[in-house]
Amino acid sequence: MKISCNTVLTITLIGLMFASLFIGAAPILLSDFLHDPKAQFIFLELRVPRTLIAPAVGAALGCAGALLQGRLQNPLADAGVIGSSAAAALGAVLVIHSGLSLVSTLFLPLGAAIFTALSAGAVFFLAGRGAGTFTIILAGAAIQSLAGALTALTLNLAPSPHAALEIAFWLMGSVTDKSLAEFFLILPFLSVGFLLAFYCRPAINALSLGEETAVSLGVDLGRLNILVLTAVTFLVGSVTAVAGSVGFVGLAAPHLLRRYAGAYPGSLLLPAALGGAILTLFADIITRIVPVSSELKLGVVTSLIGAPFFLKILLDHRKRASL
Repeated sequence: MKISCNTVLTITLIGLMFASLFIGAAPILLSDFLHDPKAQFIFLELRVPRTLIAPAVGAALGCAGALLQGRLQNPLADAGVIGSSAAAALGAVLVIHSGLSLVSTLFLPLGAAIFTALSAGAVFFLAGRGAGTFTIILAGAAIQSLAGALTALTLNLAPSPHAALEIAFWLMGSVTDKSLAEFFLILPFLSVGFLLAFYCRPAINALSLGEETAVSLGVDLGRLNILVLTAVTFLVGSVTAVAGSVGFVGLAAPHLLRRYAGAYPGSLLLPAALGGAILTLFADIITRIVPVSSELKLGVVTSLIGAPFFLKILLDHRKRASL
């Protein structure tokens, strides 16, 4: 009997989540958990939140990447293409810079979500209703550049070296010292984002035949653009607020699984989400076990994994183009 791609990915993810609960700087055995209060604290307060948040981050980024690649018909698209990641980072950095993050933990995800929504609105406004792929990419590039410049300016104007260091560490991405409260805080946003993404699947599949054909089949490009940008806003904004900037997952996960997911781009959403969850959780486990003086940041590890992969995609694309 042939086992589906989604089944293999789900089993792999469950196994990796189980392993994640016991792997770290202080390895925990099942017997320790049953009898040692310190081990129980590490397990419940540190490992469980981390094991839930890391896959959630990866699933959101993987799904958002697959959705954007399907909408833009561009295999190199991810949340960075429309400026969502950069805008979410800017919103969170401004909250840290202003000190609001010390007032309440709610301000950080709120700031990231607001700026992600603003970036999506700006892209839609600049591109116009019913805009084509090229126009959306250009508008997204403009927003990404502006958000990146403002983030650098905020870092440059940090009131103290401590504040600058806090912002720099946050920008590296991490799920260290996160709590279950933060996971449940982003869960409603993630749920809405995933529902909207999967609602877009029929239209995304139609777009694989070309924009003109899709329109003739009844796809409203303006409405689809709003739905896609809203889904990406909820998915990327929420996880960036909690984990910081985690790069390349939205690009790598869809590419790794495209050949196994089926002929239509909409069928890639679930495998990309599962693959992104696996990739991010695997990277997080690496951050715990690499022997360095201070724990590696999640975004650093995903970038180290993703950068060579990105170069391989470009070289393969160049090779195919020359044939």
